[in-house]
Amino acid sequence: MSKKIKTEEVDQLFDAILCLKDKDECYTFFEDVCTVNELLSLSQRFAVAKMLREHRTYLDIAEKTGASTATISRVNRSLNYGNDGYDMVLSRMEEK
Repeated sequence: MSKKIKTEEVDQLFDAILCLKDKDECYTFFEDVCTVNELLSLSQRFAVAKMLREHRTYLDIAEKTGASTATISRVNRSLNYGNDGYDMVLSRMEEK
């Protein structure tokens, strides 16, 4: 884990997120915490990660999500060399 992000404030944010009970509470909280563009960017990156795991092409992903090739490349780098956070969550979602 990157020491750059491990702070008391980030711990408190994650504790707050873990307190959320359902999707409606997530909408309520994240609409207050994030700008619309920040939330849309996060959801776009998550969609890109899912499509990359499905072995979709950059062109297909760009057309479906509107993500730039730079964003797709950044997400791909995280999938290949990151902390496996996308894989952890996407695998758990597939199990449901």
